[in-house]
Amino acid sequence: MNSLGTGGFVREDPWRIFRIMAEFVDSFETLSQVGPAVTIFGSARLPPGNPYYKQSTEIARALAKHHLAVVTGGGPGIMEAANRGAAEAKGKSVGLNIDLPFEQAGNKYANIPINFHYFFSRKVCFVKYSIAFIYMPGGFGTLDELFEVLTLIQTHRIPKYPIILVGKDYWSGLLKWSKSTLEKGGYISPTDLELVTLTDDTQKVIDIVLDYKRRVGPPPVMPPTLA
Repeated sequence: MNSLGTGGFVREDPWRIFRIMAEFVDSFETLSQVGPAVTIFGSARLPPGNPYYKQSTEIARALAKHHLAVVTGGGPGIMEAANRGAAEAKGKSVGLNIDLPFEQAGNKYANIPINFHYFFSRKVCFVKYSIAFIYMPGGFGTLDELFEVLTLIQTHRIPKYPIILVGKDYWSGLLKWSKSTLEKGGYISPTDLELVTLTDDTQKVIDIVLDYKRRVGPPPVMPPTLA
């Protein structure tokens, strides 16, 4: 019999609220001290020898040298690469690790590690303190975060932060389909795809982020739409 049938739902869920609150309180308290940040998403499965691993390290290192905290999902692959670059530059290297039964364990390069049980509280923290979002090639999780942030910007829940897709070979097919199917079919507005920048150029990624930082400055400590 499931928990709903035994009354477990009624007994257990109110107590889950306290665990959820604790995740938000602990993470907000820590992240509010790191200053403006950039979140880098990407696959947990790419090894250190992969070119995107190296590029992620280079991007994160450069951002850290410009006093931007680097936020990742805290796991292996691209996340490890970005945390590594930030840590090697002696910057703030934030890892928002999620408890999973397989695949993910926290990497050693996150000098500000935060552990989460709930995906939704972790996802809020990816967005809450960032002024730009960089997407390296990745799987379902990376795609989920991409469309999450696009939706928040499209619906004006957060400012028009830079969204940068790195890897033309990887992302071009998705963008082509989005234009030919979503935009052409009227499922999105004609200007929605302009929210995204696609590039292979490491320096262009860095320049876009730094230009935004110079023009707009860091976000408020608690953006009201995510408070």
